[in-house]
Amino acid sequence: MSVSPALTEAECLEGLCEAPSNRSSVRIGMGAQGIERLEARFHGRAFAPHRHDTYAIGVTLAGVQTFQYRGVLRRCLPGQCHVLHPDELHDGAAGSEAGFGYRIAYVDPALVQGAVGGHPLPFIADPVLNLTNAQRGRLAGLWDVNRPLDDLGRVDAITAITDLLMVGLGTPGQSSMLPFRALYAVRDRISADPAAWPSIATLEHLSGLDRWTLARKFRAAFGTSPSRFRTMRQLDLARGLIARGIPLAHTAASAGFADQSHLSRQFKRAYGLSPGQWAAALVMPNPT
Repeated sequence: MSVSPALTEAECLEGLCEAPSNRSSVRIGMGAQGIERLEARFHGRAFAPHRHDTYAIGVTLAGVQTFQYRGVLRRCLPGQCHVLHPDELHDGAAGSEAGFGYRIAYVDPALVQGAVGGHPLPFIADPVLNLTNAQRGRLAGLWDVNRPLDDLGRVDAITAITDLLMVGLGTPGQSSMLPFRALYAVRDRISADPAAWPSIATLEHLSGLDRWTLARKFRAAFGTSPSRFRTMRQLDLARGLIARGIPLAHTAASAGFADQSHLSRQFKRAYGLSPGQWAAALVMPNPT
């Protein structure tokens, strides 16, 4: 694979090309419905193997970012984009002593689903992409974590992401349409109260699908299983509580986990960090 040159000053977003500090940090950016954005800087091994139920669309800012993905060690250099599909196991580490910095957007697969016209989610086997200037320009707003995404900007970002995925995919094969009304009903039911798990019989009745069809169609539509989707919504709830300084034992109970150790195991599987490590690295935005 050819290597993209480092971003020039003219191509940088505000703050995009700053050199990483000697301290690991995670800075939460301004998000939008279905889109979570952050900037992170790490040294050494950043993440244990983990997986999440969103697309992860990132750009390396500085240093060399390495990660194991589908059994292959990948390297992402400054200016290169990496695309991780929902539920794909990966880790993260610095490729040199200098560490690495990146910005990333976690995108709800349902947004991509809406933009691909109801077909199964596009999958790119090679997660490291060399962007054209046009692609980089279209994605610049997505990665500008300092500026909010309004409704129009959110649509622009999802369109740019979907176009990127479809170009990387090549010509898609024929596929059947999915029963979206039923699948969104299940998704909304789980999201409404992730701490309370509805029975599979409830979801069968709600969707009108048997449990096996529901599991297969849900994954095709949203990139993960109903069970995994529910766990990730529990973790969303837990992260919000942790960021507010709520003790872990109380957080675990409020988010529907069996106990604190159950929360910690699921948290590390999803993010590659323990809840304590995540809280220590978290840099909260200054109030304006």
